[in-house]
Amino acid sequence: MAVEGRGGGTLSDLYQGSKRLLLKSRDGLERLERLEFSSSTAAVDSSDLSAAVRTDLAQIRSLCADMDRLWRSVPAKSQRDLWKRKVEQVAEEADSLKESLDKYFQRRQRRVQEVQERAELLGRANGESSHVLRIFDEEAQAMVSARNSSRMLEEATATGAAILSRYSEQRDRLKSAQRKALDVLNTVGLSNSVLRFIERRNRLDQLIKCAGMVLTVIIVFVFWRWIR
Repeated sequence: MAVEGRGGGTLSDLYQGSKRLLLKSRDGLERLERLEFSSSTAAVDSSDLSAAVRTDLAQIRSLCADMDRLWRSVPAKSQRDLWKRKVEQVAEEADSLKESLDKYFQRRQRRVQEVQERAELLGRANGESSHVLRIFDEEAQAMVSARNSSRMLEEATATGAAILSRYSEQRDRLKSAQRKALDVLNTVGLSNSVLRFIERRNRLDQLIKCAGMVLTVIIVFVFWRWIR
């Protein structure tokens, strides 16, 4: 006759259920070990998986307690010894998986602690180096300001030189224009002298013409009186 537990399942049913949970727990632990050194994006998955493995192992221990009570009720000694060994193997494998899971949690806790310690050290280093970094930043800003001032001075010098060069060119053009103006004025002055000379010559010619006409009239009158 089959021996039943408190939940109504037989010893064989409990054993088969514990074996399925062992297989599931072993697979989950292997997945945890693979995720252990993967990227941090798998942290949520590993937390859920580790909680599931822990729950399965607790259920296996509960099943082992039920099976330990049931195998003792098996009438035949040979069957009782067989079931005893089977239950002990399930319990030993569950304990081994539980030990591996505990080591996993210890490694994860150490990594979390190391990350926290590195963050604290980095924070202290940043705090201590902030003053030095601020000094370097101020010196860098001073160098940039000096370079900007030097560039502005060079641009101002270049602008001044360009203005002086334009002034020099304008002065040369003014001198050239002045010389041309003087040449024009000299030319105009010479032309005026020539015109005045021509005008005087015309007036002199008119006088000579008039004088010639008067002299001709006088000669004709004298000759007319002489022939009479």
